[in-house]
Amino acid sequence: MQRHKKILMGLLLLLCSAVQAQLANQVTASAPPKQFADSSAKLHVKDIIVKGNRVTREYIILREIQFQKGDSIIISTLNTELEHARQQVYNTSLFTEVKFEVNVLSAYDMIVVVTVRERWYIYPIPQFKPVDRNFNEWIKTYNASLKRVNYGIKFVDYNLSGRRDQLRFYFLNGFSRDYSFSYNAPYSNSKLTEGFVVGAGYSQKKEIPYKTTYTDSLLFYTSDTLRTKFVGSVLYFNIGYSIRKGFFNRHIFNAGFSRMTVSDSLLLPKYNPHYFNTGKTSAFIPEFIYRWQHANTDNNAYSLKGSTAFISLDKRGFGFTGGINAFTTEAGLNRYFDLGKKWYSSIQLYGKLVLPLRQPYVNQQGLGYGDAYLRGLEYLVVNGTATALVKSTLKKKVLDFKIPIPFKLRSLSYIPFTFFAKTYADVGYSYNKPEFNTQLNNTLLYTGGFGIDILTFYDLNLRFEYSFNQLHQKGLFLHTQSGF
Repeated sequence: MQRHKKILMGLLLLLCSAVQAQLANQVTASAPPKQFADSSAKLHVKDIIVKGNRVTREYIILREIQFQKGDSIIISTLNTELEHARQQVYNTSLFTEVKFEVNVLSAYDMIVVVTVRERWYIYPIPQFKPVDRNFNEWIKTYNASLKRVNYGIKFVDYNLSGRRDQLRFYFLNGFSRDYSFSYNAPYSNSKLTEGFVVGAGYSQKKEIPYKTTYTDSLLFYTSDTLRTKFVGSVLYFNIGYSIRKGFFNRHIFNAGFSRMTVSDSLLLPKYNPHYFNTGKTSAFIPEFIYRWQHANTDNNAYSLKGSTAFISLDKRGFGFTGGINAFTTEAGLNRYFDLGKKWYSSIQLYGKLVLPLRQPYVNQQGLGYGDAYLRGLEYLVVNGTATALVKSTLKKKVLDFKIPIPFKLRSLSYIPFTFFAKTYADVGYSYNKPEFNTQLNNTLLYTGGFGIDILTFYDLNLRFEYSFNQLHQKGLFLHTQSGF
C-alpha cells in the first residue's frame, strides 16, 4: 500500500510540474507573405472559396469560420486565425482533412481557399457488441461469452441533408433487445444558431443489476441460469432544443419520459424490494435536463491542447423526495496542454451530486459507469450520490506515419497512425449512505499506470493501459473510442 502511494505521489508531482511548463502553441497554417514588413498591417478578405464539399452545404462550413468575406485580418495574427478556423471546421466531424490556403492578390487583398475531404457519412454497419459495462469486464468476468452479445444492424447518416444533421436507427437482438431511432438537426434556423433533436426507443434485458456487493461487484437478477427470458424493459421518448450562437458554447434543453418495468420477483426480500423505492414493479420517469457545453480544442475526438467543460442540471420525477425523484448536478472541466517537443499533458475534473442523498438503487450510479471511472478499477463500480474524480495524464508522441491505400477512395487516400506513450494517475471519491456502504464507498480512491494510445483514421482511438489500484490489483486494459 505504501509503495503504491509513493509511486502515485511521484506521478502526480511529475504531471503537475509538466502542466505548469506549458509552452506556446505551434501554428501549422500557411505563413503570411514575407514581403510584408509591417506586422500591424491588414489584409482584406476579398473572398472565401470552399472546395471538395460534395454533400455538405457551403454555408455550414463558412458558419464555423470566425472571419467572413469583407473582414480584414492583421498580418501578424494571420497564422493563428487560419489555424483556429481549420480546427473549428475539422471539429464538425464531417471531414477527414481540412486545409486553409491564402492567395494574396495585392498588398491589401487576399482570397482564402478552404479545401476539405469529406468523410463517408452513411453507415449500415452490422453490430456485434457485448452487453457488459466495458470490454475488459466481458473478457475477464464472462470469458468473452458469445451468449452475452447483441447483434443486429446500426444505420447512421451523419450528414443527411448536408447540414450536419444525423439520422440513427438501431435494430439489435441477442442477449438483449434494442430498437431505437434519433434525429439531430443542430442547424435548424436560418441563422444557424438553433437546433433540435428527437428520439425514441424500446429495450428489453435478460438480466438487471439489482445490488452491489461489499466488494463493489454488480449482482444481476435473471429468471433462470440460462437467461432465456426478459426480466426488464424500458420505453422512452425525448425531445431537445439547442442554442449555439458563437463557436465554443452550446446550451441544450431536453425533456423526455421513460417507463421502466422489472419482473415482480426482483422485488422479493432476497433481491431488492426498494429497487424503485416505491414497492412497485414499474416506474414512470419524467426527466428535464439543462446542459451547458464548452469545447475549444484542436481535436474534439482526441484533444492535445485547449479546453472542454460542461454543467448539467437534471430533474427526475415531479416531486422532491421519495420514489425515483432526484435533482442531479454534474460538472466537468478538461484542460489539455501542448508542452512542446511532442510532450502533452491533461487534467480532467468531474463531480456529481444527487439530492436528496438517500436514493433508490437506480439513481445511485457513481464511479464505474460510462467515462466516469478510475483507470485500474474497470471491473468494479463504486455507487454513490456524491462523487468526484481527477484524472491526470502525461504523454509523448513517439511515432507518426501514414499508409497509402492501394485503391482509390474519395473519402480516404491513406490510413494515418499516431502513437502516444503515456503515464497517468487518477484520484476519486464516492459518498453513499451507510446502509449502502461497500469497501470503496466513502474512502479516497487512487490508481495509476502507463500505456500506449493509437490514433488512426476517422478518429478511432485504441488505448492499451497497464494499471494498478489501492487494492493491489493490476492488469492490462483495453479501451476504444470511435468517431463514427
